[in-house]
Amino acid sequence: MKPQIALQLWSIKDACKENFYAALKQVKESGYDGVEFAGYYGKSAAEVKSYLDELNLKVAASHLPYEALQKDLEGTIVFEKGIGNKCLVVPGVSFRTLEEWRSFIDDMERIAKRLAQEGMELYYHNHAHEFTEIPGQDILDYMVNNSKHINLEVDLYWLACSEHDVLPWLEAHKDRVGLFHMKDMHGSSRKSTEVGSGILPIKEYVQVAKQLALPWLIVEQEEFQLYQPLEATAICYRQLEAIVEEVYS
Repeated sequence: MKPQIALQLWSIKDACKENFYAALKQVKESGYDGVEFAGYYGKSAAEVKSYLDELNLKVAASHLPYEALQKDLEGTIVFEKGIGNKCLVVPGVSFRTLEEWRSFIDDMERIAKRLAQEGMELYYHNHAHEFTEIPGQDILDYMVNNSKHINLEVDLYWLACSEHDVLPWLEAHKDRVGLFHMKDMHGSSRKSTEVGSGILPIKEYVQVAKQLALPWLIVEQEEFQLYQPLEATAICYRQLEAIVEEVYS
């Protein structure tokens, strides 16, 4: 089956702040099957669920601060169940020592086990610093080797920025990769740009997603050159959807 395509709502955060419902409506009109949340803008779980139901949008995942999971895991579980989400993603943390990382990983494993009891999964979303922060240490590799229940949401742009050879890295960690962040790289500035308009091998990434039978491809764009965020993310959808159709045909 083809993966569904979602938008990480951080990409259009200003529109979400201005009018959350209207922003979600435009996401649906752009063609997206679902969304990945990055905050709820003061809305209750019932309000968010009503928006999703009315617009026929699904929840791919939610980015949630690690501190929120520490502070009120049970309340977080109730909220995420209320909106129909099963994938909770910690969007990156930073530590200066391997011992601090190990403590974080141990706690994430505890949280992941609790979520599993509720039929939910815990993911970690990478940036580039996980490969450079501790000299000579690939923290994501360390995380996989020192846990059993933490999954990876791989941001392919940041993995490429870390100067790793992306495809072999994905192959080596395929058993724990459950979600992709689809983000392209501008040829000259190396900033993020519309998916399918940059220099990253998006088609190859989609081919890997097919091999891994990933359920979602999640678009994210953090920087904008020619288009405003809502227009840019609509372009991302159209170009990624065409690539998906080609790969899965």
